[in-house]
Amino acid sequence: MNKPLALILRPNKVSEIVGQKHLVGKGKIFTNLVKSKKIFSMILYGSPGTGKTSLANALVNDLGCNYRSLNAALNNKQDLANVIEEAKMLDGMVLIMDEIHRMNKDKQDILLPCLESGLITLIGITSLNPYHKINPAIRSRCQIFKLEPLTDNDIIDGLNRAISSEILKGIKIDDETVKYIASISGGDLRFALNLLEVSYYFKSSHKVDIEVIKSINNKPNFFHDKNDGGHYDSLSGLQKSIRGSDVDASLHYLARLLVAEDLDSIYRRLSVICYEDIGLANPSIGPKLDACINASERVGLPEAKLILANIVIEMALSPKSNTAMLSINKAINDIETKNIGDVPSYIKSPYIGYKYPHDYKGSVVKQQYLPDNIKDSKYYIPKESSKYEISLKNIKEKLDKFKE
Repeated sequence: MNKPLALILRPNKVSEIVGQKHLVGKGKIFTNLVKSKKIFSMILYGSPGTGKTSLANALVNDLGCNYRSLNAALNNKQDLANVIEEAKMLDGMVLIMDEIHRMNKDKQDILLPCLESGLITLIGITSLNPYHKINPAIRSRCQIFKLEPLTDNDIIDGLNRAISSEILKGIKIDDETVKYIASISGGDLRFALNLLEVSYYFKSSHKVDIEVIKSINNKPNFFHDKNDGGHYDSLSGLQKSIRGSDVDASLHYLARLLVAEDLDSIYRRLSVICYEDIGLANPSIGPKLDACINASERVGLPEAKLILANIVIEMALSPKSNTAMLSINKAINDIETKNIGDVPSYIKSPYIGYKYPHDYKGSVVKQQYLPDNIKDSKYYIPKESSKYEISLKNIKEKLDKFKE
């Protein structure tokens, strides 16, 4: 079986890890663990291709540990039980568990006592944020380390190691091509090495240049998987950029989602942003967004990018108000935390004593609508970020004064 170049070049020692200088540099934690011959349970998380599995394997190799590797999504409860039995015979073992965020409760129940007793030392690996996606009982027994996306210089370093290793015999490649591969790799060394290897076999001459790379891969690589963290990072970036009125950043994150051809997520998130972050500051934006979504659905990609770019630019540059969100959250909090009392009797059927506002001048009448227990509660506090909400504020102030 032909092993991929990325697997052949996987580091055997912590000192061979590419990048991650905050973890493996001089005087850093993993370097010191090797010096101290010490290991403890930990979780490594970060985007694909940042070296999580490589770092885990390099650490146990450096320390000479007995270890086994499992995948939480693929290996079953019996596989885990077998590792535990082996650990008992060897008086301890390191378990490298890939995709640990997929570990179900049955496996957790088996593993937790072994972590507690020290029989198993866990190295969990995940591309998702463990603070959100991993069971707190597992998380509390582990130190958590984030691996950062590799820089272009890190990728170049990794590519040059591959080129000089003589595994790709007779390869012809210049520095500009190496830099180009790094620039489209999105901080993913595995992607870069795979692209280098495929390009090497593209021509019998083994000449790799930018044209060869473009003929094989014409899209930049970036971490965006609808089932993983990068997808939500892009959506979060879109919302926070629009909320922060940064039109250029808003277009950048829209472009990420468009390149991933993820229209449904764009529609849903823009709809949330429309009413959470803009709301009453620009009430016309809701119908405009709906029109844009309908038009985008009619024409599809790639033309939908033009329609969505228009609305995102307007949303980013629109005045902002979150008063509707704050107001309803405050009202819900009262319901969940206070004794709010009953609805006033005169606004319940059969409405005995109810004053019909349209029978009064200006269609306004002094009347209590809130339950007695919270009759003085104020939920809507207007902002002055737009003319429209200032007009709402003026109306509210007049109504409050009339009621007094």
